[in-house]
Amino acid sequence: MSEYEILDIGGLDEWREHFGGFRPESSRDGRRVVDQELTMQYIGMTVNALAPGEEAGYWHRHSRVEELYVFLGGTGQMGLDDDVVDVKAGSVVRVGQGVWRTWRCAPDAAEQLRWLCIRAGGEELPALPNDSERATDRPLPW
Repeated sequence: MSEYEILDIGGLDEWREHFGGFRPESSRDGRRVVDQELTMQYIGMTVNALAPGEEAGYWHRHSRVEELYVFLGGTGQMGLDDDVVDVKAGSVVRVGQGVWRTWRCAPDAAEQLRWLCIRAGGEELPALPNDSERATDRPLPW
């Protein structure tokens, strides 16, 4: 088996068609758990889309996992402990361990709120990648 995999998650305008979650009781329209479809050992990722006015409907937090929310379309809000922050395409929000979080698409949004949620845990990453190797003499494939 090769050490890479490819999965087509569709364009942003197709994400609402996904249905998924981590458990059947928490699955919903507009969520796809990519790390359940690819062999991912150290990171996890979901693709998400909420319709205008739709919200998560729950709070959650992690004791070991850090999450990075990368917003790609729409407008909305995140609840982070006692704060509410506005998010839109281009917003990137890191949420550390122990922080309560929830989110919603703005009721008056012109389009769906779409984002990637990237999860990681385990060892702290080095400030600079220290496991890379360059091959400047290897011909480029194109």
